[in-house]
Amino acid sequence: MALRIYNTLTKDKVNFTTITPNEVKMYVCGPTVYDYLHIGNFRGAIFFNLVRNWLEESGYKVTFVYNYTDVDDKIINRANDEGVDSLEISEKFITAFEEDFSRLGLKKHDHNPKVTDYIPQIIELVESIIERENAYVVDGEVFYSIEKFPTYGDLSGKKLEDLNAGERVDVDKRKRNPADFVLWKPAKPGEPSWDSPWGKGRPGWHIECSAMIKAILGNSIDIHGGGIDLIFPHHENEIAQGEGATGEKYCNCWMHNNFINLSGEKMSKSLGNVFKARDFMNKYHPEILKMVMLSVHYRSPLDITPEKIEQSISGLARVYKALKDASSFQENNDEPFKQLKTTMGTAEARIKKALNDDFNTGEAMAQIFEVVRTFNAQNVLKKAKDPKAAASATAFKNFITKWGGMFALYQAEPTTLLKELDEVLIREKNIDVNLVQQLIDQRNNARAEKDWAKSDEARDKLLAMGIEIFDTPDGTSWEMKK
Repeated sequence: MALRIYNTLTKDKVNFTTITPNEVKMYVCGPTVYDYLHIGNFRGAIFFNLVRNWLEESGYKVTFVYNYTDVDDKIINRANDEGVDSLEISEKFITAFEEDFSRLGLKKHDHNPKVTDYIPQIIELVESIIERENAYVVDGEVFYSIEKFPTYGDLSGKKLEDLNAGERVDVDKRKRNPADFVLWKPAKPGEPSWDSPWGKGRPGWHIECSAMIKAILGNSIDIHGGGIDLIFPHHENEIAQGEGATGEKYCNCWMHNNFINLSGEKMSKSLGNVFKARDFMNKYHPEILKMVMLSVHYRSPLDITPEKIEQSISGLARVYKALKDASSFQENNDEPFKQLKTTMGTAEARIKKALNDDFNTGEAMAQIFEVVRTFNAQNVLKKAKDPKAAASATAFKNFITKWGGMFALYQAEPTTLLKELDEVLIREKNIDVNLVQQLIDQRNNARAEKDWAKSDEARDKLLAMGIEIFDTPDGTSWEMKK
């Protein structure tokens, strides 16, 4: 089955084709680095990591560019508030982002360009747009002339005549059209600036991505990604700039991930519910963040609720418990149990079909759980002497490593990860571990004295706390019910 992707530009799923056979040039808008990034910023980082992984699995050579906007009003304002240079702010939060990114176990991008490293290329691109008479200069400021680009609005579905003055653009009487946007802005006191043919100044926001794309990937690219909030005006303006400078098609396929809400509410500073990604990972776990993000199709809104987090913990526990069982066997590449082999073959075919259908992660992950269910049904620990048990354990581990790795999931050491999930639940449910141990001791003493009523009473108290107990030859162990 050919890969089909929903293209925001055409408003339908299209068969994915590349400019150069077997090569993909992909650009995704990265963060503006003025603060620690919230979980919404990471939906794209996590999802487009999967996109790149699947393209590579499908035989493409992928060049993945993910930029940092390190000069921007928000960065400048924070720097002025703190009395430091704006680059100090941007470098601090680039480092913070890369720490958070690393904790997620995502594959590094091929290029992470910073705007301040591409000022000459930005100026060169603006000059090209002016030379083609698609932009004009007023008092050292360069504006893009929207009326010179007839297809403006095709990406967002907005019509030029419907763009009222003052809607998302500054009203400026120097503009030929109220919707014209800035390519280069004159220097202001307290702001970083660079020399240009139009005087000292700095780039407008939209021109940055177009310039970095042209410099690193060329005039035309295969995939451009980002959040839906970037469709207009940012990506709409990128197309106008790129094609206004070269006359060539800017991008073949536009992909946009949807918003994240917290328990039904949009994250916003005014509501005080902005959840920083590192705070989420500290409170819960990086694996939980990825699990939550990929459980829902990327074009659908994602509502993160306590229930969804619990479901993700439960799902992770199921996979890692099965991996723990499988890890107790020596590697064996003989034939696994027939039922498991059949299920894995069916699941692999369905995962490929799901990912080729505009990255249907929900269906793909459901197939992974079907394999887990079938593996658990084999009861390999009770069949340890059967060579097929060891072969099944090996085949299962290989399956999960391969397909889980596509999502950057299920790669941790099972015992360690399960313990970390326990720690999350202990914190979330405010479990008193000393009380747990006291109840276990009470139960064990009662059992030794054959006081079954007292034993059951202690057990029931543990169960009510969400504690599961296991009696082994080495003693009684416990863990949180997941």
